[in-house]
Amino acid sequence: MNLNAYGYGPRHARRWIIVDIGVTFGNSETPGIDLICADPDFLVGEQIDAVFLTHAHEDHIGAVGLLYPLLRTKAPIYATPFTCELVRSKMDERGVDHKWLKTVSMGATVKAGPFEVTYVTLTHSIPEPNALAIRTPAGVILHTGDWKIDPNPQIGATTDIEGLTALGDEGVLAMVCDSTNVFENGEAGSEETVRLGLIELIAEQKQAVAVTTFASNVARVKSIIDAANRAGRSVCLVGRSMHRVTAAAKAVGILPARLDFVDEAEAGYLPPENILYLCTGSQGEANAALSRIARGDHRHVALREGDSVIFSSRLIPGNENSVYSLQNTLAEQGIRVIHPRMVPQTIHVSGHPCRDELRRMYQWVRPRIAVPVHGERRHILEHASYARSLQVPETVAPRNGSLIRLAPGEAEILDEVPAGRLFLDGSRLLPEGAQGLIERKRLHNSGIIFATVSLDQAGRVVDGPVVVVKGLSETDGRVAEESLEILDDAAEAALAGLSKKDRNDDEAIERVMGRALRKACDINFGLKPMIEVVVLRS
Repeated sequence: MNLNAYGYGPRHARRWIIVDIGVTFGNSETPGIDLICADPDFLVGEQIDAVFLTHAHEDHIGAVGLLYPLLRTKAPIYATPFTCELVRSKMDERGVDHKWLKTVSMGATVKAGPFEVTYVTLTHSIPEPNALAIRTPAGVILHTGDWKIDPNPQIGATTDIEGLTALGDEGVLAMVCDSTNVFENGEAGSEETVRLGLIELIAEQKQAVAVTTFASNVARVKSIIDAANRAGRSVCLVGRSMHRVTAAAKAVGILPARLDFVDEAEAGYLPPENILYLCTGSQGEANAALSRIARGDHRHVALREGDSVIFSSRLIPGNENSVYSLQNTLAEQGIRVIHPRMVPQTIHVSGHPCRDELRRMYQWVRPRIAVPVHGERRHILEHASYARSLQVPETVAPRNGSLIRLAPGEAEILDEVPAGRLFLDGSRLLPEGAQGLIERKRLHNSGIIFATVSLDQAGRVVDGPVVVVKGLSETDGRVAEESLEILDDAAEAALAGLSKKDRNDDEAIERVMGRALRKACDINFGLKPMIEVVVLRS
């Protein structure tokens, strides 16, 4: 959920630009939450001269529609054509006026306050990836965004080595650089090798084939379409993101406008050896196309015994359970699951630089300061160490919220500014510690007990206590019923033990009954659910 800010000038008159406004995704630790983004509160009210987007991956653009209104700015948002096409739809979806969105060409230079920003062409796993050369009166910063060095990217130009070397000759104060693959030796590999691998592998399949990959990797999508056509197969796109990204690529001329696909409703009528399904869901997402096909609840698409599913993707850490569960579900149905480690062909390469690519980038740019970003803490620390081994004079290993002075003087972390997270809960953005989200997590983990008692004005019991639970089970798997007698007895005993004075105090009743139910539930179920005691007066 990248959000970077560069400031220039004294504290009382500082000018800012923002680079990227992205999201990350919820998981089992955040029930009910799909999207999480950075809290931009520190920048609200500041003089923001522009927003620059490096490329169109969700972790770099996914929160534009959510956070741009919170910044209370009218700063223009600059992006290259493909990125603009996807951001525009996100802004429309959130009801944000996209008149502030400005399309710039590859290699363009934009002036914004004291900043002059030049887009520098790189290669990555999405069309139009860019580094930003940010010129200021204090020096030049190169913000790489996401990148790799691909001599054959299939779509778009190769890395602008000449431009990067020219920046190094000009003198680069600092390079803020991708750390994702810093532990990997060698190079990430080229999309050309993947294209050749997919052509060979798909040609070997005898029945229907489904291929799942990241929809944003348009070069990979193009290679899969090419491999399908060579094997005499028509392509059917399955999944909303696949349709959205290919439509955007067509709209800006990255894919041919006349490129046709078989409709989902018609694909099943083709002979299985003549169809390829290009699906979303490579990370096992429950609502993505491939998971719905595996469960048998997709409206149009079904796979049968002897068909094949090719995962042209890597397994993102944290998604192991969902991906393995999906693959097992497919295998149980006699569908052959093919992933990159089990075939001799290369069917996936990373979009991020390995150590040899990092070394080459540092040789071209020759920054005075290395600022590793985009990775876990261990990646950032290793990247800083690697940069020092490459003779970079200064390194800074930032955390979320680090306020770094790059100039004047030596690079230094000056402060930690507020850098929380915002959770998209339905239609509302909530802070990370929102009480409702904490309660929901407790409900998710341990269930809830309701206890209701009705008393008259003298404190005599009119009805109850009645105990109702959600989320507890009997040992045979049924919803808890007989076991609730223990909780009923605990609630009655707690009420009976109250003095007349306390029976007229609703808070005292809630406290004592809640404590008794909590203890009884812990002893008998080994759980600590939420407990709600409701006192009624007649």
